[in-house]
Amino acid sequence: MSSLKNIPVLVTGGAGFIGSNLIESLLQQGAKVLCLDNFATGHRYNIEPFLSNPHFELLEADIRDLEACRKACQNRQIVFHQAALGSVPRSIKDPATSNEVNISGFLNMMIAARDSGVKRFVYAASSSTYGDSESLPKVEEKIGKPLSPYAITKYVNELYADVFARTYNFESVGLRYFNVFGRRQDPQGAYAAVIPKWVMQLMKHEPIIINGKGEYSRDFTYIDNVVQANIKAALTTDKTALNQVYNVAFGDRTTLNELSQWLREILAGYDSGIAAVPIEHGPYRQGDIPHSLASIDKARKLLGYDPQYNLKQGLTEACKWYWKNLRK
Repeated sequence: MSSLKNIPVLVTGGAGFIGSNLIESLLQQGAKVLCLDNFATGHRYNIEPFLSNPHFELLEADIRDLEACRKACQNRQIVFHQAALGSVPRSIKDPATSNEVNISGFLNMMIAARDSGVKRFVYAASSSTYGDSESLPKVEEKIGKPLSPYAITKYVNELYADVFARTYNFESVGLRYFNVFGRRQDPQGAYAAVIPKWVMQLMKHEPIIINGKGEYSRDFTYIDNVVQANIKAALTTDKTALNQVYNVAFGDRTTLNELSQWLREILAGYDSGIAAVPIEHGPYRQGDIPHSLASIDKARKLLGYDPQYNLKQGLTEACKWYWKNLRK
């Protein structure tokens, strides 16, 4: 398959941050997109721009409902499975629900896709799978013990995908996302990701709080890089690239202290007062790994992944979007 034009695809979790950006790109490429979402964490406003597109459909349903999954997969050639309950802290507080959605829901989707004759299943995996492995950069074949219920659920997804490949000859590609950020990422709620949360606080001139001393580092990955990886995984014709898991990142790491300074600097271009907003430090967060840095060599070689946005470029684009759309 060389193009997505007129190809019927399903995006689960399509009203979420990553899912809605993926849908936008798929529609631009002429795909026929069905979005499945129960709006537990996704938002209707994320998909409002698509509702008038004749190639877009919405199915409001829950991946914990196998029959709903079967309905969603009917006549679809590719599934982009983004639906999940994210957040390490959420999973620590409520491991049962994370398990139901991220494992049982994932299995429902794989069964439905298999039974419906779906040709390719591209799913969101997670860098949390590396757990307590201290080796840097992270390479796909070397992981540690999971440090949270969330990490366990995402690793089990990989195990199921591998078994379905061996047992049913079912084609899948797993993408281990590393700290994705960008437009439409929700800054609200107890489990908001660090970048949109800090951006909103800075725009309100509220102090931002760094967990720990700020020396923890992450491989922050702009949303357009992630969308590219999904499309590459869906279209690859290289059989050796299938039924594997790939790091999706930029391949560079930034400390939380550096991140906070960059955000102040970029946003001060819109409001000079932001440069003086204080940065405070709080306790370390349970389940957090100290450092995260991805090797993206495997994705480059087998998928042709070529991330276009480094952190500074991505932050500039994200801040521009937040300033335009969410400034109060």
